[in-house]
Amino acid sequence: MNNQLSYHKQLIKENAVKLRKLLSELPPYITDYFRARDTTTSSKTKLSYAYDLRIFFNFLKANNPELSSVKIKDISCSILDRLSPSDIEEYMEYLKYYEDPETNRQQTNNVLGIARKLSSLRGLYNYLYKRQMIKNKVTDLIDMPKLHEKPITRLDHEEITDLLDYMESCGENLTSHQKSYYKKTILRDLAIITLLLGTGIRVSECVGIDISDIDFRNDGLHITRKGGDESIIYFGPEVEIALLNYLEEREQIKPHIGHEDALFLSMQKKRISIDAVENLVKKYTSKITAKKITPHKLRSTYGTNLYQETNDIYLVADVLGHKDVNTTRKHYAAMQDSRRRVAAKVISLRENPIDE
Repeated sequence: MNNQLSYHKQLIKENAVKLRKLLSELPPYITDYFRARDTTTSSKTKLSYAYDLRIFFNFLKANNPELSSVKIKDISCSILDRLSPSDIEEYMEYLKYYEDPETNRQQTNNVLGIARKLSSLRGLYNYLYKRQMIKNKVTDLIDMPKLHEKPITRLDHEEITDLLDYMESCGENLTSHQKSYYKKTILRDLAIITLLLGTGIRVSECVGIDISDIDFRNDGLHITRKGGDESIIYFGPEVEIALLNYLEEREQIKPHIGHEDALFLSMQKKRISIDAVENLVKKYTSKITAKKITPHKLRSTYGTNLYQETNDIYLVADVLGHKDVNTTRKHYAAMQDSRRRVAAKVISLRENPIDE
């Protein structure tokens, strides 16, 4: 467990270094803002907010002649205080398509991306207003982009069966080179996908698992949740078999120095990365469905199945590691509504209703 904590602490350290570099390029009051949020926000979230704010300040500098010769870190609060609603609306329009001056790459944002960046900006304005550093909270005058609720994308029971069957048999139709790679990775890949489908853990939690975190006696798994909280989750027989099959192979692999404790290894014998897991999920699922499936969609599949079986939204929230049950309720609201519709048909007021 201590090794897994070291892995997650290393991620936090790396994020802290990146954040420090970002903040050095931004005005000093941004550093104060992040310091104020230090105890309530994860390192990954803070880094995302910092990237969002850098985009905003790049926009200000590029679109305001007054700031053309001013360094971003020298942009004062008074500039933010003078912005009008139309300036913020112009920024939202800019986010749809712009060129990142840091990378010279063209970037786009959908409605969700624009909403998140506006939310980051609102957080900054709220802080500056509370600290009496500005008088106007212009972001409060802007409506958040309307987010259209999309149905949960998930695998149904037949697709889950098709996926696992395909993974176990697809080696028959490969070239000799592909078959060699398949044989080296299939037990690992089956263990990963079975684990994601059978427990609903996040991909970040999956890659952080160490061998010592598995307790086969109790069918339990120690994981570190988003934000650093530790938790024990439990798995069923299918996950147990997939893990045992992989571990038998894993014992024969000599990992790269520093990665000895990692459960899942890459072909380079290092702890597998989030990108690698996302790629292997896409590789296999694309063969059995037209749906765009990611590790998070496998998590949604698990959450959906658990809710359908138990009708217990609090249990789903607890197992998925949601701190706020309203987060869970929002994701599975459509399913709750369908159950309420069923309830309306269960009760008959008269034994033989009169036909009209």
